[in-house]
Amino acid sequence: MTVLISAQDLHALIGSGSPVRVLDVRWRLDRPNGRPEFEAGHLPGAVFVDLGRELAGRGEPTDGRHPLPDPEAFQDAARSWGIDDGDTVVVYDDLGGMSAARAWWLLRHHGVEDVRILDGSLGAWRDAGLPLQSGPSSPRAGTVTLSAPAPGGTLDIDEAAALPAVGALLDARAGERYAGEVEPIDPRAGHIPGAMSAPTSENLGPDGRFLSVDALRERFAALGATSETEVGVYCGSGVTAAHTVAALAIAGIDARLFPGSWSAWSNHPDRPVATGPTP
Repeated sequence: MTVLISAQDLHALIGSGSPVRVLDVRWRLDRPNGRPEFEAGHLPGAVFVDLGRELAGRGEPTDGRHPLPDPEAFQDAARSWGIDDGDTVVVYDDLGGMSAARAWWLLRHHGVEDVRILDGSLGAWRDAGLPLQSGPSSPRAGTVTLSAPAPGGTLDIDEAAALPAVGALLDARAGERYAGEVEPIDPRAGHIPGAMSAPTSENLGPDGRFLSVDALRERFAALGATSETEVGVYCGSGVTAAHTVAALAIAGIDARLFPGSWSAWSNHPDRPVATGPTP
């Protein structure tokens, strides 16, 4: 599976006239509306994707803050972005791919075969001296037909609870949230018992690009995650965990996402909570 594309290769792909759709998925916990930044400057032809509205559904607190969208609604969103069957789709943000990976994972989960993350995000495009556009986007409607969600791509809450006994469950949040030292948004602090701390930021090098294949394999092997083990990933609400699923894919390791993540787990008072720096 090809997960990444460089800024130079994306620029060449756009210039070649090949069918490519570029999605701008700027979002962050402290600034969820990325549209103003998009309109100030985005990749040529890019379409803004609203993570909270288009890459998530609605549910009870026990479902988590960003439950998966309804498949029919997600197909409508994908068509509104101008995606046709057979298109290459490239996603990016200004956060090292940590929000864009949610779109990467969802599109792959619904059968779109060629979805890539811009390695180095918007910064890599700017560093290469490549052009930007400003203003809103008005894509034509696409005709893509998404498939039913891929079986085995997710963990439910019971499967997440059981996984540490037979495989590796990775917690992609910052280390202090894993340890329960701070909890800025969810009702309880700590982590799922048996989970390993694997902060998403450590998938990236100082330049904001993904680590090499060998470095990622070494990182995940130290956490008990290899191509021979069953691996699951969660975060706060199923957004940045998708980035670690992508990093694992680069390393040749399949992983399942727990969409509800900590925001779901911590809203179930009957679920145990571990604290401290170890599982």
